[in-house]
Amino acid sequence: MTDKYILTLSCPDRPGIVAEVSSLLASAGCNITSSDQYGCGDSGQFFMRVAVQPINVSVSVVDLRCLVTPLAEKFHMQWAIHDANKPQRVLVMVSKFDHCLMDILYRRERGALFMDVPAVVSNHGDAHKVTTAYGVPYHHWPVSAETKAAQEEKLLALIDDEQIDLIVLARYMQVLSAKACEKLAGRVINIHHSFLPSFKGAAPYKQAFKKGVKLIGATAHYVTANLDEGPIIEQNVARVNHAMSAADMVAAGRDVERVTLAEALKLHLEHRVLLNGNKTVVFKR
Repeated sequence: MTDKYILTLSCPDRPGIVAEVSSLLASAGCNITSSDQYGCGDSGQFFMRVAVQPINVSVSVVDLRCLVTPLAEKFHMQWAIHDANKPQRVLVMVSKFDHCLMDILYRRERGALFMDVPAVVSNHGDAHKVTTAYGVPYHHWPVSAETKAAQEEKLLALIDDEQIDLIVLARYMQVLSAKACEKLAGRVINIHHSFLPSFKGAAPYKQAFKKGVKLIGATAHYVTANLDEGPIIEQNVARVNHAMSAADMVAAGRDVERVTLAEALKLHLEHRVLLNGNKTVVFKR
């Protein structure tokens, strides 16, 4: 199978970036199979995602990195080259509600999410049967005020030991410390059961019910030390009405949550999400 690589970059916007990137990749014997770019007028930053296929040449990730480095220095780029044929290693964290976890493992099993799941971590034992069915190791680590710091150290050690690329909080109802958020910046996706920035916190559907809303939603975002305020990757909504109870809203919301999280996860795995300050640039298919 011929390797396929994805180059992602951001840098101060100026003329000639696309031309020089395209010329460099062509000179390396690579055919561009897709290319997306965006210049942000507010931040003055340029963003680009390029997928390439080597044609009749043997080119490694290391080779491409060596070729791109001088160009990246010239344009002051933040950049990365990814091997699209190598699955990322994803750690999933969950509490009692397992609908998002089940959906992620099912999509992975069916090939809809290209990734490996070396482990699931939970502060409850409820989802153990789900992970057993999919052959995924389950770490039940209860959390209390007294054990929270020690549990987080175990978590960081597991992330290092398993060479985890991405952590997904699939309705994990514990807050990561500022230290963990800083160490894992850009590598943790959370699904918030609300259409942020409204209705933050632990019980958004009750808040929405009391407000008599006509739309509920879910927000997938990167985790930062500011609770529920990280860069947003994906959002979806569902219509509700006056006849629905708070429990009905919760049930409808769970469907929105799992779809939204799966879409955000897929976008991240395909290297389609680039950070633009506290916002994101998302190159959808």
